Amino acid sequence: MNRDGVIVIADGDEGDRELASAALRNAGYDTVDVATGADALEAVRANEVALVVLEVGLPDVTGYEICRELRKERGEDLPIFFLSGLRTESLDRVAGLLLGADDFIVKPFNRGELVARVRRFVNRRSSTQDLSEGVRGARLTRREIEVLDLLVEGRRQKEIAAQLVISQKTVATHIQNLLGKFGVHSRAELIASAYRLGRAGSQGAERRVAVS
Repeated sequence: MNRDGVIVIADGDEGDRELASAALRNAGYDTVDVATGADALEAVRANEVALVVLEVGLPDVTGYEICRELRKERGEDLPIFFLSGLRTESLDRVAGLLLGADDFIVKPFNRGELVARVRRFVNRRSSTQDLSEGVRGARLTRREIEVLDLLVEGRRQKEIAAQLVISQKTVATHIQNLLGKFGVHSRAELIASAYRLGRAGSQGAERRVAVS
């Protein structure tokens, strides 16, 4: 089994389900493939799960309902994707993100793109544990990790809010929580601490960080 856990794929269309599963297995991930929302919940509860991929239009319930239920049970730590050929309008994608999904991919999908997006979230989830345990004994939430990474990239508060589909006020709250957990008093100090803990990318040390 992949050390990060399995990827649960829930899609009532057998062909699409097998296509997504094959792409991820070829990339080295273990998958659990199910056709219904009920089976998706059971699979998540029974396995160590790295990420969940949901079709919006499942045979028994909507993927939106499963996403909402998983967020109640698992909080924000479990990455959830929608992969849909049924609900593809901009309004549908925004609704999915507002319900708590991390990404929304429209079918037909590019297999390489699916793998790249999954890898990004699974790798981030793995690195979250290392960072969480090293910050003054305080555990960071996945959303705090996302805000921190975007700060390190030089994003301003408005840009972070737009990318994460949250309000600027919520971003400010996350930043205040991060300041407290890192024991620092400014965003510049927070970013410097993140660099020391290895959050910057390969070019991060050379990037000019904009602090609003």
